[in-house]
Amino acid sequence: QVQLVESGGGLVQAGGSLRLSCAASGSIFSITNMGWYRQAPGKQRELVVDLTSGGGTNYADSVKGRFTISRENGKNTFYLQMNSLKPEDTAVYYCNARIRVTATLRLVDSWGQGTQVTVSS
Repeated sequence: QVQLVESGGGLVQAGGSLRLSCAASGSIFSITNMGWYRQAPGKQRELVVDLTSGGGTNYADSVKGRFTISRENGKNTFYLQMNSLKPEDTAVYYCNARIRVTATLRLVDSWGQGTQVTVSS
């Protein structure tokens, strides 16, 4: 019923920037939470940042001051701006949204397909 599509990953040198996008589509009544997670090889998936519908944010300590989450006004698209990238930021990045679907008003936890971010030293 709902789908998240990511774009924007790639290869960048240390110190560079990338912007990831996540577009939600389908029978969306509202989105209560949006976030970005990442998973490096051999590691568990971890929270990068979470954004509530009220505008509250929760950033991982490792990305504070370098990454910024934002949402396009009036649209179901959100972004992760990543600056001052480090090799340790290399991972597959996943967007996540908690969506209330139109038909039933139930909350659905949806994930994007993942996009690779590689930071070279």
